[in-house]
Formats: sequence, C-alpha cells, structure tokens
Amino acid sequence: MTDATSGDIATSDSDTKKRSLLPIILGVVGALILGGGGFYAVYSGLVFGPKSAKPPVASIDMDFAYVPVENLTITLAGTSPPRHLRFSGQIEVPTSSQSEMMRLQPRFLDVINTYFRAIDPQDLLEPAALIRLRAQILRRLKIVAGDAHIQDFLITEFILN
Repeated sequence: MTDATSGDIATSDSDTKKRSLLPIILGVVGALILGGGGFYAVYSGLVFGPKSAKPPVASIDMDFAYVPVENLTITLAGTSPPRHLRFSGQIEVPTSSQSEMMRLQPRFLDVINTYFRAIDPQDLLEPAALIRLRAQILRRLKIVAGDAHIQDFLITEFILN
C-alpha cells in the first residue's frame, strides 16, 4: 500500500513541476513578442513618430540690412613666431538704424580689434571657437550700439596662420 501511495505522490510532484514551468515559459514568450512588437512600432514610426512630413516654415523678418566690418588683419599677442588673423564680418541691423550704425563703424572696429588682441591664440584653435567668438563679439557690439540696434553678427572670413 505504501508503494501505491508513494507512487501517487511522485506523479503529482512531476505534474506540479510541469504545470509551474508552463506559465513561466508562456510569460517569457509573451514578453519577447510584446517587446519585439513595441520595438518595431517605435522604430518604424508608428508610435512617437513625426506628426507631419513637412517641417514648419519659420517666417523671416525682411526688415534688416547689413553693416560690413572691414577686413581686419590682427597680429595675435603671446606667440613666439608671430601669428596673424584675417577677419571680416557683417552686422545685421534693422533697416531704420542702418545709417546710424554706419556712423558707429569705427567703434565696432575698435571693439573687435581690442577683443582679438586680448584673446589667447590657443582658444582660436578649438573647434567651437567660432561660435564663442561670434557670441562674444555680438555681446560687445550690443554694448556699443544698444540691444535694439543690432540683431546679429555674421563672420564672413576667418583665416588664422
């Protein structure tokens, strides 16, 4: 009798093990299917994709003029073999203040010249140097002329030898 009861217990243990593995296997397979489907939906753009194919067009204010900054050749300070910088740019101003800004051109040249003489020549060799130079020159030009008179500064020539 003990054999029969012990045989039944052994059979029920193996059935329990088989039943307990089935939900785990189904869960793993389901997770893989859902994960793959989610990846495909995001990767193909079905979910979190762009709303429209055309990017919005920004309106451009056409009420501006450019005041040229003459070509400057500057000897950079602090270098044993003398290094030179050739520089030119354009100052973007409202059309209504173009004549006033043309009168201030000598001051603009002075500010730019003074800034380049004070800067470390090693700073000019960095990849992001042009972005910083543009921002610094724009800030200084706005101090000279006022925020309302200068919209932007464009570097048109920058040669360092």
